[in-house]
Amino acid sequence: MGTLSYGMISSLDGFVAGADGDFDWAEPDEETHRFVNERERTVGTYLYGRRMFETMRAWAEDDWLADQPDYVREYADIWRAADKVVFSTTLAVPGIERTRVEPHLDLLAIRTVKESSDTDLSVSGPTLAADLLRAGLVDELAIYVAPAVVGAGTRLLPTGLRLDLSLVEEHRFASGIVFLRYAVRKDL
Repeated sequence: MGTLSYGMISSLDGFVAGADGDFDWAEPDEETHRFVNERERTVGTYLYGRRMFETMRAWAEDDWLADQPDYVREYADIWRAADKVVFSTTLAVPGIERTRVEPHLDLLAIRTVKESSDTDLSVSGPTLAADLLRAGLVDELAIYVAPAVVGAGTRLLPTGLRLDLSLVEEHRFASGIVFLRYAVRKDL
């Protein structure tokens, strides 16, 4: 069975984007990016809402990657090799290989994919993740806390969510970013 992880870069005050949608404060440095690459190698399927998919689809475009460092191009290869499922009522055709659109969120189907998968799954984007967290499908949180306070914006976690967590991994980077991986305790 694959592990379903909710992974995002967050500000210290718990936002994944500022009030104006900006997240330039979240750009990882080389050390962090290489760490992310190693973690992402185990992901066989990415689950996205439409907005997060629109942000991530840049990794399918070659034109801007040519001038990027090797670790950035390496992430593009990792991302492209994985399957992607986009949950959207407005996106008809994703236009990217290994990507399909599902018009409705079917929690039972996600549970079945997770239970039959021999690779890990990743959900990105706070709206879709909130639904999966509330349904008890998320096994772990993989949060990169950036040394920034943005004051308002899109929250990492939904209001009213209650989770019991166990810290299973932490890593500090020279940039000030801190990686925290928590297992979601489901035995309570």
